[in-house]
Amino acid sequence: MKTDTYPPVLTELVLAFTLLSRIPTPHLPDHAFENSARAVWAYPLVGLVAGAVATGTAYILLSLGLPALLAGGLGLALLTMITGALHEDGLADVADGFWGGHDPERRLQIMKDSQIGSYGTLALVFVTGLRWLAWATLLAVAPAALVAAAVLSRATMPLLMVALPHARASGLSHAVGRPDARRAMTGTAIALILSALLIGVYAMGAAIAVGVAAIGTAVLARRRIAGQTGDVLGACQQLAELSALCLLATLIA
Repeated sequence: MKTDTYPPVLTELVLAFTLLSRIPTPHLPDHAFENSARAVWAYPLVGLVAGAVATGTAYILLSLGLPALLAGGLGLALLTMITGALHEDGLADVADGFWGGHDPERRLQIMKDSQIGSYGTLALVFVTGLRWLAWATLLAVAPAALVAAAVLSRATMPLLMVALPHARASGLSHAVGRPDARRAMTGTAIALILSALLIGVYAMGAAIAVGVAAIGTAVLARRRIAGQTGDVLGACQQLAELSALCLLATLIA
């Protein structure tokens, strides 16, 4: 089947997985990537697949007798591998840029630098460490909560893409483009439905936690660089996922 004959929905689904994961996908023609912004509705589905694979693997390891801390850590490591550490890289760059630069131009320069500084290192240590603890806490009692957090957190990125202008005229987010609000809200609806199916009434609390993290990230990004970049979107996903995990661990465990 030629990629040019894919239905638009399937093409957009492949685009989302190509952008946000390292999962092998069918080859798409170059012109398909011109419509990458249309694929934002499928971002939560990437979280569903990546989260389910990582959580399922970790749960199997736990069932085989591996301690929860180790099983959770390996599951989180697998999740990071599936996504290519794309969001973690954004978190580190944002931490370095937002707190290492004295004005928007300098902050954007630092964020573009491939080297990681003290702020970025500390952000990765703290956020990843807290996510690891949450994974170990939830894995035995509510593994579906781990998947729900992965789903909900990825719905925040399209919302920021709609709400904030591009902070620079290049980069991954600029290449993808700004989606229309309808597609971003479709992704939000998909995330809410999936999370409700996964964790029931707890989904509302997790959604609120994710929303607060996204709003906080948006306000900070507007003040620091007057917009958003791919790094900002990645940082938002990480902070939103951490917020959901912490709340769910408090409510369920």
